[in-house]
Amino acid sequence: MAIDGENRAAKAPADVASGAAAIIQVPTESWFRTPAATRVGVILLIVLFWEFGARIYNDPDFMAPATQSLVSLFEIVQDVEVLTAIYDMFWQLAVAFAMSLVAGLMLGMAVGISRPTYRTFFPIILMVYAFPQITVLPLLVLMFGIGPAIKVVFGFTHGFFPIIVNVIAGAQNINPALLTAAKSMGASRSQIYRRIVFPHLVPSLFTGMRLGMTATLLGIILAELYATRKGIGYFTSFYAESFEPHNLFALVTMIATAAIILNELLRRAETRFGRWRG
Repeated sequence: MAIDGENRAAKAPADVASGAAAIIQVPTESWFRTPAATRVGVILLIVLFWEFGARIYNDPDFMAPATQSLVSLFEIVQDVEVLTAIYDMFWQLAVAFAMSLVAGLMLGMAVGISRPTYRTFFPIILMVYAFPQITVLPLLVLMFGIGPAIKVVFGFTHGFFPIIVNVIAGAQNINPALLTAAKSMGASRSQIYRRIVFPHLVPSLFTGMRLGMTATLLGIILAELYATRKGIGYFTSFYAESFEPHNLFALVTMIATAAIILNELLRRAETRFGRWRG
């Protein structure tokens, strides 16, 4: 009996250790159940629908399969004019988005951090945001010409409003008690913005940046379609009017891929800088 008691006593720690290990061990999630796999699956379904739909429709003047468009993409990027248009689109996108981000962030904080300015200016901003910007494009062409400036300006006007609206919304969600407590403790304005305002603005700011990036790209493409005689937007219009759907869909695919990649980069940046809030 004594020996059995000692054996049970010796096995008890081992059983406890194995049970603790079983509790601590977390099953690894399969990649196919992750959000990334879902996004990849959706994209693949769209490509398959495009491929088989184009082949079933079978009209080379209006539709081109995905495989043919991919081959055409490698062919048209060898054109110097197309390469120049791609380069111009990206640097104009960078300039317009940087302008939208700086202006939207600064003015958004100025309007959203104060209740009187919020009540005064936010309805005006929403009213201007709702106005169809394509109707003022001819006026902007008269002011800035048909060069790169009109594309940067039109991209800026498209990207500015999503950013400022989301920044204002984020600033309004800050607990006023935090600002009052910081001021009562002698915090400077820079400390209030760095320790309280900016961390609370991270989610809404990046939401506005993701929407603003896509809107800026849209504004540049629209300006190239209607106000210039070169650029990616011009080439898409040219290929459509020339009944070259394989080249048209190749450029559209390239633009969509660029938008997806930029959105994913901003999403990853949001995940990283979101730790600042915590």
